[in-house]
Amino acid sequence: MNSAMRPSYLGRILLRWCDHCHVPVLAERCYCGSATRDVPVTPPGDARPAFEADIDLINSIYSDHFGAPLVPFGHIALLNKVPDKDRMEEVIIGGGIAGAIRYVPREYRWEPIPRPEAGLLLFPKKRFVVVDDGAVAPIRDTGASVLAPGLVFIDDTVKCGDEVLIMDKKGACIGAGRARVDAAPARTMRYGVIIKTRKNIPSIIVTGSATWDDAVRANTRVIERAESAAVGFVQEITRSIGLQRNVSYSGGKDSLATLLVVTKALGKTPLLFADTGFEFPETYENINAVSQYYGVNVVRTNGQTRFKELFDKHGPPAVNARWCCKACKLDPVQHLISEQWGECLSFIGQRKYESMRRAQSKRVWKNPSVPAQTCAAPIHNWTALHVWLYLMREHAPHNVLYERRLDRIGCFMCPSSDMALIRMIESEYPALWNGWRDRLCEWQQTHRLPKNWVSDGGWRLKGEDFGLEEDSDC
Repeated sequence: MNSAMRPSYLGRILLRWCDHCHVPVLAERCYCGSATRDVPVTPPGDARPAFEADIDLINSIYSDHFGAPLVPFGHIALLNKVPDKDRMEEVIIGGGIAGAIRYVPREYRWEPIPRPEAGLLLFPKKRFVVVDDGAVAPIRDTGASVLAPGLVFIDDTVKCGDEVLIMDKKGACIGAGRARVDAAPARTMRYGVIIKTRKNIPSIIVTGSATWDDAVRANTRVIERAESAAVGFVQEITRSIGLQRNVSYSGGKDSLATLLVVTKALGKTPLLFADTGFEFPETYENINAVSQYYGVNVVRTNGQTRFKELFDKHGPPAVNARWCCKACKLDPVQHLISEQWGECLSFIGQRKYESMRRAQSKRVWKNPSVPAQTCAAPIHNWTALHVWLYLMREHAPHNVLYERRLDRIGCFMCPSSDMALIRMIESEYPALWNGWRDRLCEWQQTHRLPKNWVSDGGWRLKGEDFGLEEDSDC
């Protein structure tokens, strides 16, 4: 793992588990009175609910690979995004990490990364090995690799590079790792490594069915305290800053939670929506639905005015050249505020667990690009789970995109998206993506960029050299 992918602590990891209620809890005691225990997730630990589509994806990945699903019916599961070259998410079930799912961009596929604890939830029908009794303790207790002398059985489907579960003769899973050889040659080896075992921090899994309503109830006091603190912050800032107020609304979960908090603190407050013109259709639908549901007006900007001009000049926006945010959001917002209010106080759904930059940001600030706007973040200290439990308690009309495996809401072609998300958008929103792809292909052809610049997402990094053929395939 290089330095760019090292786990970062953006705040204290708050995720815990109640083995009595079988739900995640953000406090040392559950509402039922039981003590909770830590869930050893990888930092930053901003875990989110796994919705039905997420669980379907997890189970299809594990079923395709091992012949059995990972998430039992009726169990709550969470996903925790961890540092990776593209996308990897830990799967939390029963208060422990059962494994992960990882996207392999060049191969257009997901792969499972199981932990030994997965053996508590599934029994593999393929891609597993069995070791003799003498090899069990070294593998289970010290993470020793599976060596040829200790191999008793290897499934025919095992190929070099596959993720494999390691079983003892009684059928218990004692380890997990990656195959170094195919099954056929492994059977003839007298020495050498068959499976390179992966070492992980042990995790406790206590199975039991539960619902998200149960989780909301278990976190009753946590949600009440978080809401009370956020409402108090809004009221205090409003008293000290006597400006026209609004809620910066993107159609995402964090801005929705912020709207709820501000409404409870101040009453009806207008929404400020920076319309880039590149939002998902469901986002526009959510903004209209939220406006009607809470009876608040929406003040919109138009960010498309300069996009084509700047694209023609600079090429597509990239992670390391995000001219799009200033051109399509910040400049139009500054113009609208100056024209409509002169100055304003905007409540923004910014959270410190989202990124290092936001973790280091003040709770009240001004962006130099929008001097007319004072920004305040009521839910700055909330985790994603705080947000979701709050929205569930309030029965708030959240964006349906979250239930379709999107974990962040923004422009459909945001360069900060990973390839796992981009592949999904290509598949599920062909009309949107084909229009964007045409623009990229035109730029690729004009500038004689590498063949895979569009298909492999090279456009997301300005100046990235793929070193491949320069013939266009568009």
